[in-house]
Amino acid sequence: MSSLSPLEGRGAEIAVCSGITAANCANIPFGPPHRDTEPWAGEVRSGGFSPAGAATGAAGNGRVNGYVCLSILDSKRYCRSSLTQIAVLQIVKESQQQHGLRHGDFQRYRGYCSRRLRRLRKTLNFKMGNRHKFTGKKVTEEILSDNRYLLLILMDAERAWSYAMQLKQEANTEPRKRFHLLSRLRKAVKHAEELERLCESNRVDAKTKLEAQAYMAYLTGMLRFEHQEWKAAMEAFNKCKTIYEKLANAFTEEQAVLYNQRVEEISPNIRYCAYNIGDQSAISELMQMRLRSGGTEGLLAEKLEALITQTRAKQAATMSEVEWRGRTVPVKIDKVRIFLLGLADNEAAIVQAENEETKERLFESLLSECRDAIQAVREDLKPDQKQREHSLEMDSGKVSNIQYLHSYLTYIKLSTAIKRNESMAKSLQKALLQQQRSEEDGKRTPRPQDLIRLYDIILQNLVELTQLPGLEEDKNFQKEIGLKTLVYKAYRCFFIAQSYVLVKKWSEALVLYERVLKYASEVQSEAGAYKNSLKELPDVQDLITQVNAEKYSLQAAAILGELHNHTRPLSERFETFCLDPSLVSKQVSLVHFPPGFQPIPCKPLFFDLALNHVAFPPLEDKVEQKAKSGLTGYIKGIFGFKS
Repeated sequence: MSSLSPLEGRGAEIAVCSGITAANCANIPFGPPHRDTEPWAGEVRSGGFSPAGAATGAAGNGRVNGYVCLSILDSKRYCRSSLTQIAVLQIVKESQQQHGLRHGDFQRYRGYCSRRLRRLRKTLNFKMGNRHKFTGKKVTEEILSDNRYLLLILMDAERAWSYAMQLKQEANTEPRKRFHLLSRLRKAVKHAEELERLCESNRVDAKTKLEAQAYMAYLTGMLRFEHQEWKAAMEAFNKCKTIYEKLANAFTEEQAVLYNQRVEEISPNIRYCAYNIGDQSAISELMQMRLRSGGTEGLLAEKLEALITQTRAKQAATMSEVEWRGRTVPVKIDKVRIFLLGLADNEAAIVQAENEETKERLFESLLSECRDAIQAVREDLKPDQKQREHSLEMDSGKVSNIQYLHSYLTYIKLSTAIKRNESMAKSLQKALLQQQRSEEDGKRTPRPQDLIRLYDIILQNLVELTQLPGLEEDKNFQKEIGLKTLVYKAYRCFFIAQSYVLVKKWSEALVLYERVLKYASEVQSEAGAYKNSLKELPDVQDLITQVNAEKYSLQAAAILGELHNHTRPLSERFETFCLDPSLVSKQVSLVHFPPGFQPIPCKPLFFDLALNHVAFPPLEDKVEQKAKSGLTGYIKGIFGFKS
């Protein structure tokens, strides 16, 4: 395995010498590739080579400064070659993204590598014996006419690497698996060495040779990184970075994307190795990389988090107290010290965030750290409950130091939540301005109701700030919170009015606009001594200007709406003259049809309520008694006996 030396000048760093000595190749200028060549495999032009790779000559390979060199052909000469080539990095990246690594599922990716290996061996008839007996086979240079043999070794390396990364995830809870992890990484490096050795053959094109070298250097760097051999790991990563940078410069922008991504991936690893070797400036660069990206992923994630925590812990040893609003309180909890030391860096990273997604991740990270610090203080508060109550009585209402520290951390959490919601509100306001374009793209259109919800949460956080223990008697603090509340109430009323405008409720919207102006004027009249604390808030003067413009637009829209209100049929508006084009259309509204129901008088119902209270005279003497019936009455009737 060859090693790469540092780059010097722009000589023939990437070339395969065909009949040209190394000394002659070193003097050949290496410029950007020609864009006008056809993408033929093995096609080379003077000053560069085509994206498809480059050919090797019959005279063999040469090396300049440790790099494989391409033959420089005449600018009018073209060649076609049947050299074996394989896009190592592209195959690896596509396979990883499509089979689990997008979600960090290394076990799924390992299964995919195993299945693909089995399919390749079956297709190539390159089986390792049968189910009863194992017969080992090795890929040799003589059978490299098919690039699938190189793919076999690449999938072997990827399977071992994915198993190692799976074990790395499991090693957090089972430390013994770390030994198996290192064994799998060594296996992956062994397969990568085999791939690089086979690619040294004249049957393989130069681009594949360089990618095999870079892949080998990458896996070697990862193995040395896990062994904490920082110098060897740094050399391997630097070699990998150098090759990928040169490949990115040699090919088109579309092909260079993958190479540049891999360079960005390994850059934090190089800085971490440099820090462990003794470069103290690397820690600041690592922290900036982490904050800019909103968190690091992959091999370096846990080590970098541990390093940052360790660095802050060393600084926290000298931090014993914190001052807030004129009161100094001691800080004895290490987790709180570490959080307070990193607070300024996190806030600076949020300000410098490149996009809203990164800013949102940083806000969430800061809030998570703040909640952990508050929990640590809360646990320290529980055993001291009785002592704190006693101190309240002795100090005439003054809270204890630990309670005041808890209030300070809660203030940081609520203030950060307010800033996050305000940032989200600003992005939604921009989206509202681009509402037409969003509708054309088929995306969900933001509504004023979304902003109303955010400002409701902000006002709720401000109410919680006024109730913090130890700040009830701080009049300046309460006044600042009151002014901030007025500002956010004004914005909340403004967007409520906007929502009424959308449904054409002009009177309600006009009343809310007047309420916005009232809140804004109160802020302007009372904000004289508190301008410094209100700098970060939205400018109410801009809001006043916007509300005045909206009021005029609202009044004009209301008048136009009344003039063009032709919803009534013609039979009900004879007394009003207006130009109504619908009268000459096919759907003219003359009368309401079918006509609506109208109330009419109905037949009255009479209820005799006095009948229940009338006493009628007895009528028994006037009613004939009923004749007796039965056998006795029949006999009496026969004999003439009648009553």
